[in-house]
Amino acid sequence: MSDLDRFKTFAKHLADISGSIISSYFRTHVSVDSKSDSSPVTIADKKAEEIMREEIISEFPNHGVVGEEFGEYNSTAEYKWILDPIDGTKSFISGTVTFGTLIALVKDEEPILGVINQPVLGEFLIGDNNSCELNGVKTTIRNIENLSDATLLTTDHLDIKKYQDISKFEKLLDKVKLYRNWGDCYGYYLLATGYADIMIDPIMNIWDLMALIPIVKGSGGIITDYHGGNPVKGNSIIATSPKLHKQVIDILN
Repeated sequence: MSDLDRFKTFAKHLADISGSIISSYFRTHVSVDSKSDSSPVTIADKKAEEIMREEIISEFPNHGVVGEEFGEYNSTAEYKWILDPIDGTKSFISGTVTFGTLIALVKDEEPILGVINQPVLGEFLIGDNNSCELNGVKTTIRNIENLSDATLLTTDHLDIKKYQDISKFEKLLDKVKLYRNWGDCYGYYLLATGYADIMIDPIMNIWDLMALIPIVKGSGGIITDYHGGNPVKGNSIIATSPKLHKQVIDILN
């Protein structure tokens, strides 16, 4: 078994054990705390990250870990696992299924493996930059040519206004066929599996974005920051089918 295959098997294990915890709290009216940035967090977020961190440190003691809830461990490691136990906590606490667990593995700060796991629906999406699979079946971007045929997704319209140029975004809205806020990691899941064509987030953290890069690339899509630059170095995302990306970048910038 190659190192990458071993890492993929382990990533599935992380998804399974964190998913069991998250599913047990779904639609149970868990108490919600506010973090320093006013974003919500629950016991499900914390317990899911804790168990993943414990498993990583046990299985790969030389690897590092970066998690949304508990920070960084072994920061100089060649390999690092980057964890967002519940990406879309607002959706989770509202009882909707547009959330998921993000698991990334980076080597020398470059993402080589990404997972979006939706435990309630039993959807395990994993990409390695060259290919992407949903529950073992290869996924492919829906590569349409015209914005007039495109479905555009974003997580929060208000964040576009807060962090980017809303007037340019509205120009893009005028050109697409359908616009919805089916966002957080589930928007990228829909893109990678051929049900959407453009997914945009105007502001992101490292644990929000690293897992998305190998998934979108592995499905044949293009992923950059908001201005068309390297997503690894950025703090925002535009992910699209190949024939739409330049059109989207030109309109937004």
